[in-house]
Amino acid sequence: MTERRETGPKHRGKPRRNKPRHKQKRKDTSRPADWSEGERIAKYLARCGVASRRECETLIESGKVFVNDERLVSPAFKVTGRETIRVGRKIIRPPEPARLWRYHKPAGLITTTKDPDGRPTIFDELSKSLPRTVTIGRLDLTTEGLLLLTNDGELARALELPANAFTRRYRARAHGQITQAALDTLADGLTVEGVHYKSITATLERTTGTNNWVTVDLVEGKNREVRKALEAVGLKVNRLIRTDYGPFSLGDLKPGAVEEVRPEVLLANFSGMISPDRHPETDRPVRRTSGRTGKPPAASRLGSRRRSTNVKGKGKPKP
Repeated sequence: MTERRETGPKHRGKPRRNKPRHKQKRKDTSRPADWSEGERIAKYLARCGVASRRECETLIESGKVFVNDERLVSPAFKVTGRETIRVGRKIIRPPEPARLWRYHKPAGLITTTKDPDGRPTIFDELSKSLPRTVTIGRLDLTTEGLLLLTNDGELARALELPANAFTRRYRARAHGQITQAALDTLADGLTVEGVHYKSITATLERTTGTNNWVTVDLVEGKNREVRKALEAVGLKVNRLIRTDYGPFSLGDLKPGAVEEVRPEVLLANFSGMISPDRHPETDRPVRRTSGRTGKPPAASRLGSRRRSTNVKGKGKPKP
């Protein structure tokens, strides 16, 4: 091996020692950040479409988020986007322009990323051409219909907040005896098992024997709210379809199909809820896609029925 030679002036007296390499100081990401710039890490991750802000805070507290290779232990940390940020092994890219999709969720799919019981999820069926998305609210296993998806977690949070009063409309087929007068009592709000629900508007469309079709409008969207509200007046829901969320309708979307909302429509409705640096370009084309296989998912009970749910009265499902 060639001997390394030192260059530069010779030192008299004690022989010169090689300067030790200084180890790079580890950044203490747990200390308070410089709050004069940047934004909270959970908000930033939500805007990147990783998950909702609350879910991102959980990821941080569980030690799965790294900034410049240092593990975060608290959500009280700000980033500018110039850092190297990882969630697990995945490097998080800076936020892209906000996008929104309408998705016709079939019955039989879970609205979650993974299910511990191994049941199929919507993300198992969605096309791989979609970017990382989060859902705006949820639909339970047997509920079908309109589900909004976005790559902007902050937009999702804004659309979910009851304070913003976006109306969710459902069509429910329910078994039992009911009158419009009984349904009108839901407008006063109700409490079921200690949970209070705000005013709900329910309209009886038609009755065939003991089956009823009821249109339900609400703004909270709490867990199983429609089913619990109708059970409180003596009805048992056996089919539930969400047809509207805010200004968007299910229309003629087939089960399993996804259609992106045009950028100009997104801005016209929610420009104040989208960070200026994420405003989309209005001339970008959009398209409609089916599920990963190009067919309605096997879990759907609607795959062979060729029905559509349209709030304008066309193609309503038969009881």
